[in-house]
Amino acid sequence: MDVLHIAEVMYPSGSVRARYARYLSDDRTRWVRHGLYLEYHEGGTPKSEGAYEHGQEHGPWTDFHANGQPAARGRYELGNEVGVWNYWSEDGTPEAPQDFSNP
Repeated sequence: MDVLHIAEVMYPSGSVRARYARYLSDDRTRWVRHGLYLEYHEGGTPKSEGAYEHGQEHGPWTDFHANGQPAARGRYELGNEVGVWNYWSEDGTPEAPQDFSNP
């Protein structure tokens, strides 16, 4: 793995859409996400927060509604949802969880 670079992806309005760490693949043909990942709604509130490990979501992950309320919270293991994921509506009301323990 080469040196990590910080990438910023912008909305047409100029606000930050996503910010994440990445490195260039060994064959130098593509960027691979690795490390902290932050995505934002166009208004600037967080949309997703988590991490990547060599191109795959890995570890705790949280998605947010545009009003800042959590939308989903769970865990990834190398790109796959694992364990129990919890969900909430925009007003904060809990929704049915989903268990990814037994595929």
